[in-house]
Amino acid sequence: RAMAVAGNSCDTMRGLAQGNSSVHRENQTIYPVLAMHAWSSCLLQTRSLFPAIELFVKAGSDGESIGNCPFSQRLFMILWLKGVIFNVTTVDLKRKPADLQNLAPGTNPPFMTFDGEVKTDVNKIEEFLEEKLAPPRYPKLAPKHPESNSAGNDVFAKFSAFIKNPRKDANENLEKSLLKALKKLDNYLNSPLPDEIDAYSTEEITVSSRKFLDGDELTLADCNLLPKLHIIKVVAKKYRNFHFPPEMTGISRYLKNAYARDEFTNTCPADQEIEYAYLDVAKRM
Repeated sequence: RAMAVAGNSCDTMRGLAQGNSSVHRENQTIYPVLAMHAWSSCLLQTRSLFPAIELFVKAGSDGESIGNCPFSQRLFMILWLKGVIFNVTTVDLKRKPADLQNLAPGTNPPFMTFDGEVKTDVNKIEEFLEEKLAPPRYPKLAPKHPESNSAGNDVFAKFSAFIKNPRKDANENLEKSLLKALKKLDNYLNSPLPDEIDAYSTEEITVSSRKFLDGDELTLADCNLLPKLHIIKVVAKKYRNFHFPPEMTGISRYLKNAYARDEFTNTCPADQEIEYAYLDVAKRM
């Protein structure tokens, strides 16, 4: 199912094209991340301002809403953060339309079209978007600090082993392994970045106050990690009664700041969708 911006006035289109975060009309919020179905001169004006982008993401259990897929959310967040207008289509894997099968044969979402060209590899799409949607027109999203790219890179694998395990005797060690990976991420989030430390200040900064992995702005590293952390939070609570330890203040601060951003919360699937996706994956003990 395609999601599109309501309305087709040129004023609305110009407002979005100028980078307004949203345009309000008749109690509707029109976000710049959803493509507009407008015609004649308005469409021509907009095409000259933005590339034609369509993102295809996994549909939820109802075949229409956004489904559980951290890779789909990753690309959704990147496009939203870039501030470009694009169309989002949810793809029901149970009855994939023939036109989509022809568009990307043998490929499951996420994939995208950029000015008619089909892109299917998530990592390559990320690199492509960072190159094509570049400053000064679009923000750079690559982290300044290389370490931010690898922070938390083993957390999801440890979680998967923990949640898929059916044996009680192995549960404790798998939980410890997950906690160890989370603690490593927490340490990174609490360690001040070089640009947080003022060499001329007499005060020693021992704990970071930054909002996200690489600073106070969301980057590609966050688009990769946050969808996975959210899945862990929802699924581990539901099927293992596991919570992120409150003493991991770096992770707590990180998630609190993430949930305050539309680019993250509005691209998340419903918790019920995430729980449903793990219904048969999370092994009962």
